[in-house]
Amino acid sequence: MGQRGEPRRVQAYDGELGAAVARAQRGDEAAFAVAYRLVQPGLLGYVRGLVGDDAEDVAADAWLEIARDLRRFKGDGAGFRGWTATIARHRALDHLRRQKVRPRPTALEQDVLDLPGQHSTHDQVLETLSTRAALTLVAGLPRDQAEAVLLRVVVGLDGPSAARVLGKRPGAVRTATYRGLKRLARQLGADGVTDGLPAHRSTSPCRAALPCSPQRT
Repeated sequence: MGQRGEPRRVQAYDGELGAAVARAQRGDEAAFAVAYRLVQPGLLGYVRGLVGDDAEDVAADAWLEIARDLRRFKGDGAGFRGWTATIARHRALDHLRRQKVRPRPTALEQDVLDLPGQHSTHDQVLETLSTRAALTLVAGLPRDQAEAVLLRVVVGLDGPSAARVLGKRPGAVRTATYRGLKRLARQLGADGVTDGLPAHRSTSPCRAALPCSPQRT
């Protein structure tokens, strides 16, 4: 998606997150609480999109593993978000296997991609919905699209980071995100959805229907 498409909402606090993680790795419990506060909203939204009402239990299991392995982590704030999303995804898939629930099929749609418009209408697609209603719509997407949208929009990862979490090529994640947002737009009667997120926003991103990580104030 490039630099223009990187979600601005996470840029504001990645420095704070990275500093908190570094302190937490040295045993600062208050710093770990800061990292949790910054990451948990988006992480929980991602997990809820995968496992539904069991999200809080699965996320709690993920945080136990995150806390246990924290000293092994190497990276900055953005890297920490990707690392925690990977752990949460593994715990979610383990949960689905235990519940004998098959993940949604990953077959790609065969529709031809339209040329992107001049601006993203991601907010136009989602701001009119409640959080749970939005996640229900996302959960109804093919799984590759649902995960791509959740990682890019809810967790706030950039394209390469989301691709690493999913073990896919960045181009595949970019396509899945575009198709997922386009599909949501059709359901809501919106037009002009692009595969990127807006470079400038006139409203707070946390007013969007999907949960997002808090901005630094």
